[in-house]
Parts: sequence; C-alpha cells; structure tokens
Amino acid sequence: MFIRCMIRNMYSFGEEKEFNMIPAPRFTRLKGHKYQKQGIELLKMASLYGANGAGKSNLLHALSFLRKIVVSSDLPSTMVLRRMKHFHTTDVPSALAVEFISFDVPYIYALEFSDQSVLKEELYISGLGKQDDRLVFERSTDEKFKTTLTFSDKFEKHPEGPILKGILENNLVKHNKTSLKILAKLDNPLLMDTKRAYEWFENKLVIISPTMKPSGLAHKLDVDAEFHRYAEQIMCTFSVGIKKLQVIKKPIQAFFGDDNKDEMETLMQKLAESSSGILGLRTNSGEELVAVQEEDTVVIKQLKTEHVDKNGQAVVFDLLEESDGSVRLMDYLPAFKDVLTKDMTYFIDEIERSIHPILIKELLGKFSADDGSKGQLIFTTHESNLLDQELFRLDEIWFAEKDSLGGTDLYSLCDFKVHNTIDIRKGYLSGRYGAIPFLANLKDLNWDAYDFKE
Repeated sequence: MFIRCMIRNMYSFGEEKEFNMIPAPRFTRLKGHKYQKQGIELLKMASLYGANGAGKSNLLHALSFLRKIVVSSDLPSTMVLRRMKHFHTTDVPSALAVEFISFDVPYIYALEFSDQSVLKEELYISGLGKQDDRLVFERSTDEKFKTTLTFSDKFEKHPEGPILKGILENNLVKHNKTSLKILAKLDNPLLMDTKRAYEWFENKLVIISPTMKPSGLAHKLDVDAEFHRYAEQIMCTFSVGIKKLQVIKKPIQAFFGDDNKDEMETLMQKLAESSSGILGLRTNSGEELVAVQEEDTVVIKQLKTEHVDKNGQAVVFDLLEESDGSVRLMDYLPAFKDVLTKDMTYFIDEIERSIHPILIKELLGKFSADDGSKGQLIFTTHESNLLDQELFRLDEIWFAEKDSLGGTDLYSLCDFKVHNTIDIRKGYLSGRYGAIPFLANLKDLNWDAYDFKE
C-alpha cells in the first residue's frame, strides 16, 4: 500500500516535492475511501490534474524510474536528461523516496544518485510519525566509488553479519547499481525486510503509461474463469457492442505452418528461456498474441471479440477491428480487477485517453462505490467531468502547476476552503484552484498578419 513519495531534482521537479495518500482528518464524506493499515489511514484513490507541460506525468515517470532501477538493480548509463534543467544548483544530487506498506510492515526506501553512482541508499521500517524509524540498511558511495554498508544492530551483532557485510561491500554491491534486489535475493533471515520491501516494488506497484499494453491478457482470460466473467460483464455493461470475449488457441506448429519454421524455432527457444513459461508477441499489425507452454505442447493464444448482427447471429472480430476506446477499456480490465481484489497500487497516466468521459466516470464510479476494494488507484487526467464530490473526496484531488522557476509544484484541493456543495468542476475550469493552461488573448496573436493562402 502506497503512503507517500518524495522527488527532488528529477524530470521537472527541482526543490523537494511530496505526493501522499494520507487523508485530511477534517473530511468525513466517502468514509469507504479510507483504508486502515497498521495504525494509519490511507486513501484508496487520487486524481492529478494540471495543464500540458505542468509535470503531472513526471510524477509517474519518476516512480516508474525508481521501480525500474530497483527491480533491475541497474542505474542507467546516463542520468543527465532526467535532471531538472531549470534547477540551477547543478551539484545537488537527484533523490527519490517512497513510503509504503508491504506484508503489513511500513517501510521507507530512499535513493540519492548522480550521473554515475548511487550516492546513498536507505531502507527503514517507518515509525509512521509516531515513533522513531528503525534502520534496515544504509549504503553510501564515496568519490572513489567505494561502497560502505551499515545494517541494523541485530544484523551487525549476529556472528554471520560482519562476514556477509564484507562480501557485500567488496564483491556484490557496485557503485552504479542499487542494492535492494541484491540483498533481497540472498534470502537470508537477517535480511527478511529487504525481501518484503523488494516484493512491493516487483509485484505490488504498477505504473501504466498511455501507450502501454497489458501483457498476456488472452492467457489470463483463458486460465482464470472468474476474471473472464468479470471482463465480459464490464464490457457488456458499457454497451460497446461486445457480447463475449473469446480466446482462440492453436498449437504453435499449426499457427506458423511450414513456411515459418525458423521463426517458430526462435520463439520456442525464447519461451524455453522464460522463467514464467509465457511469452507475449506482437504481429506486424500490432495485435498481441501469447505463446504458452502447456504440459508438452506450446500453444498460441489470441483474443477475439464476439458481437451480434441484426439477425441475432454471432460475429467474431479481431481486436484490430475494435475501436480504440473498446481496446483501451480491455487494457484496464486487469488493473481494475486487481485494485478491487488485491492489495496493489496502480498509477495510470492519462486514464481517460480514447475513452468517452461518461464511460471512464462510470468505471471509476464502480471502484469509488465499492466498499470491499483492497487496492489503490492513482491517475493523471485532463477530464474535468471527473471533478465530482460524489466520486472523490477533496483530499483525493491533486494539482500540478509550474512554479516561478519552471519546476513542478504539487498541492491538494484540500488546501482550499471548499464546501461539499460547491461545483468543483466549475471552480477548476474558472481557474480558482490553478493548474490550468494560461491562454493568451487571441487578438494578440495577430493571425491576420499571416497569409496562409498559396
């Protein structure tokens, strides 16, 4: 469960900024939007608004970057383009930190890094502001790329602790790599907290970009009957014409035929090397296929949709024949099923892309009204129709706006005095809360001065 994050000197963020899912105590509406976790209340939803170029997507970019370097352990070869270029104090390291709950334990994980090195890396058990944070490990790198590790007293005093620490410092932990994954994969009881923290990054935090496609949707529909029923119910509810979702399966030999044996052999080799036994593919036209090892056979799975013609007869469509909006709705199906049933946090950039405003509002409304949900949904959007106090608490609505130095500022609607009867959509569009585009007077553009005629 996500609590908060901090960003400094990264993308469009200069000075340190915070985004959090901590509810404001004075708001009592939509009580089902608060989770109780380890003595702390956390919100289930958040929306982030802002003009184009304000930096709202950069919050997700930063978290995606953090997840990537934690899961892979690798710091990219160059970090220059990720720095906040308006930030004139160039010697200030970039920094990212996130506070979260994993296996019912609250953690704080923080990084400071330069273009070449992880300068600092820390993992603490959070005291949630009620007691002192407890060290799991700290790591620092000096100007000569020498790494120093510090662990909890329990680790340091254990007979195996100093030996393992020496091996890590001298052989395993590198200056251009994060160490959380390395420590977690040791599977040592002394390092159980690193394993739990890493698990959250790897399996509980998901960031979806506007162009990202869910991997293996056809396979998930095929093997998970409950998810299949849920997906069909959602698609039928939204009246996009889809009545059923079909998964077509073919043995790999039948799919490729005799003319593409080389491609088939290459695919089977990649599948054999895959730890999951599942491999996503893309056709030349962009349609997803899934190759799966099932017992002694490799099969190719393909998702198709079923409509009904005027005579009541079933008509099967390829996904490429569906509208962009229908496909995008299907892309969201795993995410919404997960946040309803699992302790997972999804960040979605431009959630309304290609989807009609009424449909996306209805989809979010179902999640908002579900008191049995278990996960969190956080997204960026331009869709003002979602600014509805029946859908969101005031502390679930955030804004991104450029400050005087060109950096991104983040603030919540709860910073304003807003009554629960006020039309917040109208207030936002009128500029009452900021975070909207600045429009010059059209008369000042002097369009008449230009001759566009040939």
